[in-house]
Amino acid sequence: MTALVSTEWLAARVAAPGLRILDASYHVGLPGEPPRDAAAEFAAAHIPGATFMDLAAFAEPGAPLPSTMPGPAHFAALAGRLGLRRDARIVLYDDAPHRTAARSWVMLRAFGFTDVSLLDGGLAKWKAEGRPLEQGASPVAPTTVDVIASNIGLLDLAAMRALQQDGSAQIVDARSAARFTGAEADPRPGVAPGHMPGARNLPYPQLFNADGTWKQGDALATAFTAAGVDLDRPLAMTCGSGITASVLAFGAHLLGREAAVYDGSWTEWGGNPATPKATGDA
Repeated sequence: MTALVSTEWLAARVAAPGLRILDASYHVGLPGEPPRDAAAEFAAAHIPGATFMDLAAFAEPGAPLPSTMPGPAHFAALAGRLGLRRDARIVLYDDAPHRTAARSWVMLRAFGFTDVSLLDGGLAKWKAEGRPLEQGASPVAPTTVDVIASNIGLLDLAAMRALQQDGSAQIVDARSAARFTGAEADPRPGVAPGHMPGARNLPYPQLFNADGTWKQGDALATAFTAAGVDLDRPLAMTCGSGITASVLAFGAHLLGREAAVYDGSWTEWGGNPATPKATGDA
């Protein structure tokens, strides 16, 4: 299965044996964003056969940073409740402005799930095409998930500081230009404005077409290169809390490049008085 599947592809296979469809919608709730309830929206209308992943619950309990990747035990417990199996084909979709299915893709791959795809255009495209929807939720049979790998493709603060200092990877920031340059204050208290010295800025919406589908091929590559990103160098993606950095990582994957995601992202870096910070353009 390819990393990106079409609504046509999924519509023809919604009941296929071994296929799991997960709604990975998650609403970050930054200041100025209208409140939304992803679970309630799922219950009201979702793709037939889908299960609500509840991405918010997959954050590590008690972690000091938002959206922190879960540890192995927490991930295994929640994945088991969803009835996930390593031999299943998993399709992720969302209906969230921050394209949160990509975060779930990064998470599942970090724990050794390899046959994972995103639905191109997400629920919005599915609805726009008049495809069938379900309400409520269907029970799933729980499984036991043995975590055989973790932290694949993830970077912590120590690793990020090292590569920022030695230039061993190109840092790409998915936040808006205003937050990257420091023209706009960070929405989280105690977090400085600006970006990591040497980083390039590629706001994640630039990876999408007007209809919400992913750019592909030359159009996608151009989005990276226009931001000054060298796709032939190792890549480390960052954002505010690791959510939209995952969008950049998935975009790189579509181009045949693997990129690591800095899980703590700017909330950790910008909130640490010991880390270097820059403002202005890249």
